[in-house]
Amino acid sequence: MDTNTLPCGLPPMHPGELLREDVIPALGRPVSEIAGLLGIARQTLHAVLTERAAVTPLMALKLGKLCGNGPDLWMNLQVRYDLARFGEAKRGEIAAVPTLNAA
Repeated sequence: MDTNTLPCGLPPMHPGELLREDVIPALGRPVSEIAGLLGIARQTLHAVLTERAAVTPLMALKLGKLCGNGPDLWMNLQVRYDLARFGEAKRGEIAAVPTLNAA
């Protein structure tokens, strides 16, 4: 599968977009309260929400606990986003790497 699109044809989204657009509004609580519940600084959460920071494994664990959906969703979103972004930025470098076949 092309890492630049999901099976539905959409480009991968940063987990901060899902938090910003869907999750936090559905929770109906201010960002500062969500940050406190996660045990992180408001600025740290804001960096994720504005897609300037990645969701780390620890953040994925915390978000998964807070939302009740586990860490896999958050880590998978981040990995797909990173692969698409870096795959595009390093396309030529990656194309220069040969594919080897096991004997």
